[in-house]
Amino acid sequence: MASGTKWIRTGTYSVGFGKTGYSLLKQVLRSKKYSRIFLLLDENSHDHCLPRFIAHLPAIAGAEFIEIGSGEKNKNIDITRQLWHTLSDMGADRKSLLINLGGGVIGDMGGFVASTYMRGIDFIQVPTTLLAQVDASVGGKLGIDLGPLKNLVGTFRDPAMVLIDSSYLSTLPHRQILSGYAEILKHGLIADAEYFNTCSSSDPLGSLDETTIRRSVQIKAAVVKKDPKEQGPRKFLNFGHTVGHALESFSLESDTAELLHGEAVAAGMICAAYISSRRTGLDRKSLSFITDRISGIYKLRNFNKFDEHRVLELMLHDKKNVDGQYRFVLLKEIGNPVADVKCTAAMVKESFRYYRDTLGV
Repeated sequence: MASGTKWIRTGTYSVGFGKTGYSLLKQVLRSKKYSRIFLLLDENSHDHCLPRFIAHLPAIAGAEFIEIGSGEKNKNIDITRQLWHTLSDMGADRKSLLINLGGGVIGDMGGFVASTYMRGIDFIQVPTTLLAQVDASVGGKLGIDLGPLKNLVGTFRDPAMVLIDSSYLSTLPHRQILSGYAEILKHGLIADAEYFNTCSSSDPLGSLDETTIRRSVQIKAAVVKKDPKEQGPRKFLNFGHTVGHALESFSLESDTAELLHGEAVAAGMICAAYISSRRTGLDRKSLSFITDRISGIYKLRNFNKFDEHRVLELMLHDKKNVDGQYRFVLLKEIGNPVADVKCTAAMVKESFRYYRDTLGV
């Protein structure tokens, strides 16, 4: 696909960018003739993104708006239950449409609600954060958290389409941009060494453009197309997430400041790169290169050795594990991943020590 293409076809749906995306959305609305349209959003997407969305699609102003609080803490069964009741009380039927306008929490939970309400109604993803645009909105993985455990309850279901408008990113604080950028770096590490080199040597806050976002979506869409239900190559997209999700969960349940998803994944990728050097032959030069590039972009958070036991416990809930064994996505070299590599707790602790050495603590 040429770099200038404004849409990507993946699975049963299209991902449209910018004006092309809005045109595709209008086509979907005309062809499907939905009985009712509902729009799910949080206070941030309501204040900063809804006016632009309505300006492109004036007819949406007549939709039913459903607003929830922002943040991972709201991605739970209680809010999900409230949304099911709200749709029912508002008369949503099987020909209704739910449009999810917001970040990853809105997309994950809104998609999960739509995929389970009346055994499934159509939904459209309109991601407004970088993390959601390059990762959460593409691939049809939907879910909610179970307590501190990330995405433990969920489904696979394709949206009717995805609309990515990079102008929404101008509303984000820098920390949120950096959180999403970790997934861009991950895409390079698992699929395109040149892309990783380019992105990791650039300033995420000054050089991010739609071309970069499209390339990440291309990488993820290509992987998902080969393996929509995560039985094989799609597992590669979890690079850095085994440790990363556990760190994110730990921060949610502890008194420490909450880690954003990408901040936790950045730490997880350093740990996974170290384990790769011990288990799958990643050379030391590449390990140092990955570590230097990631630590040059992120202000890495210290988690001391007294947290290790709980982080290891949380890692046991990772969906890639089998029979209580830690299973990692690792790298043979940059751009060449391997999945389902068994690792011992001792090896994971070694990676924590390497991470702390990177911080100089």
